[in-house]
Amino acid sequence: MKQLAILGFICLISFNSYSQVVLIDTNSTTIKESATKVLIDSNAKHTDSLYTASIPDSVTIRRNILNKTNMTILLAWSGANIVQGSISAGNLQGSPHYFHQMNVYFNLVNLAVAGYGLYEVRKQMNKKLSLYQNLRQQQKVESLLLLNSGLDLAYITTGLYLKERGTNHLNDQTKGYGGSLMLQGGFLLAFDLIQYLQHRQNGKLLYKYLGNLQLATTPNGIGLTLPL
Repeated sequence: MKQLAILGFICLISFNSYSQVVLIDTNSTTIKESATKVLIDSNAKHTDSLYTASIPDSVTIRRNILNKTNMTILLAWSGANIVQGSISAGNLQGSPHYFHQMNVYFNLVNLAVAGYGLYEVRKQMNKKLSLYQNLRQQQKVESLLLLNSGLDLAYITTGLYLKERGTNHLNDQTKGYGGSLMLQGGFLLAFDLIQYLQHRQNGKLLYKYLGNLQLATTPNGIGLTLPL
């Protein structure tokens, strides 16, 4: 029950974070004044010659904030499960013992993932991305979250199978491990889907910005321009 309470609390934080996603109105006078023309030199060899303007920069900043917040949530979830699971596993017998034991094992991995994620976010905050790099990062994070959601479903399915098998064969370890996988998989599924919605909402601004670029003649040749 403690894990479910923690799950509800963290989901509440995530939904609150989602509701606070700030969109920049591309029709506003402020944005139009601050947006700069994006040019591609006809002699450029790589798409990275597209340089970021104010709107792509805002998407990058928001993406980094979302990643930092979500990795911090995962870190907190992992830490709470490791501490509470270690205590409960030592005081309980039978399937509850194995349930909490698997919670500890599972969240040691989550802890490492969250730590590495925060490290990567810190590096990304110091980088200046081109428009092309920004788009690739946006697509990468959305695709990764969808892939993770599929893995989460696999955790839940495996957990359900193990729990039923453990119940039928009177095997406490299998039953306990199965219950744990169902809980952890359920949390991660909700967590990853919320993250996907957050990043998808943030990415819409970048996709809209790209849709406004137009092919035109420039002093340097053929290029893309952003109408002001």
